[in-house]
Amino acid sequence: MTETPTHALRYSTVDGEHRHELEIKRSRFITVLRRAETEDEARALVAELRREFHDARHHCSAFVLGPDRTTQRSNDDGEPSGTAGAPMLEALLKGAALDGAADLSDVAAVVVRYFGGILLGAGGLVRAYSESVSSALATAPLVRRERLRLLAVDAGHGVAGRLENELRTAGIAVLGTDYGPRTATVRVAIADDDGAAAAFAERLASLTAGSSTAAGLGTSWVDVR
Repeated sequence: MTETPTHALRYSTVDGEHRHELEIKRSRFITVLRRAETEDEARALVAELRREFHDARHHCSAFVLGPDRTTQRSNDDGEPSGTAGAPMLEALLKGAALDGAADLSDVAAVVVRYFGGILLGAGGLVRAYSESVSSALATAPLVRRERLRLLAVDAGHGVAGRLENELRTAGIAVLGTDYGPRTATVRVAIADDDGAAAAFAERLASLTAGSSTAAGLGTSWVDVR
């Protein structure tokens, strides 16, 4: 799927859903992290957990969306203002993800709190909600997403198979080959930067003696596992 270009070339996100629980001064803090790419998906998680944990006092939330992390929201859900949603959001933004980079996005976090009868105070709540999300992130499975440039390479039927194999051997992601009446089209994906494009063009010229060229098909975000 072709998407609007962004500044980011890669970012990390949660691989599916992950749950983690802490007990702090008899209060239970159940953190649920889920991958979400839209605000509707993030808000759907909150709604689901309200139904699942219907007897809990608070369902605080925060989410970060988009490769450039342009959408950021948080909600205290009845806790004193600034003591729950904001520290949860900060934990998402500052938490180290893959390769030690703080680039986590497309993730929604909900912390369900069962009150244990002991007041934590404003400072205690901030620490508890922040620690809940940070601890969940530390054990959550993550996946890297990269923005790739999609290219179409035309080749004769007789050489398409060999070209596909040689490109794969060179470490280039081959998405597939489409065979038409007269020619075949090998679809590939490379890193979305001019250096990678120049290197691919040079390799393609070498493999085909200059007989094939690559046409751009746009860009797409893909999971790299």
